[in-house]
Amino acid sequence: MKFLQAKFIKSAEMLSQCPDSILPEYPLLGRSNVGKSSFINALANHKKLAKTSNTPGKTRLINFFDFSNQFMIADLPGYGYAKVSKEAQNRWQKYLEEYLLNRKQIKSLIQLVDARHDVQKNDLQMREWVKIYNLPVITVLTKADYVPKSKVQNIVKKVENEFGGQVLPFSAVDNRYNEAVLEFFLNGE
Repeated sequence: MKFLQAKFIKSAEMLSQCPDSILPEYPLLGRSNVGKSSFINALANHKKLAKTSNTPGKTRLINFFDFSNQFMIADLPGYGYAKVSKEAQNRWQKYLEEYLLNRKQIKSLIQLVDARHDVQKNDLQMREWVKIYNLPVITVLTKADYVPKSKVQNIVKKVENEFGGQVLPFSAVDNRYNEAVLEFFLNGE
């Protein structure tokens, strides 16, 4: 698998603070601890580019990463578990909605789902929100390396039936599925 040079650009709380860029942008949606930071690090072949944590809810801002001036990935705060006040959660929701609905550079949303588990209620809720606004989205199944190879395609089919659209497996550990994900970004879909 080829790797691109990736670098952290900046963090932003709201749309007005996002970087000035014309690159295609791909925001990562996913539950806390689904592997968004590991996803970025694996694509970049750089273990410490995006900070990983065993504690869910650590990402509090939109973090932008430039991949060889080809595309940008935006790491969003995870939905679900977070040890913050309702007021802070409501503020995040408002700012994230504003970003997702109004950022012109967004080509497609990338919803990350843990391949080891059934699709969770908050994953379904997020997908319903995406459908309401008719936003482009694909699903990436993280942690596919924890699933026996013989079962990965069954899980892909199951999630395709639940969500529709394109579903790609991904492994931050061994890269065996990752070429298709990188090609998706490079083709600017």
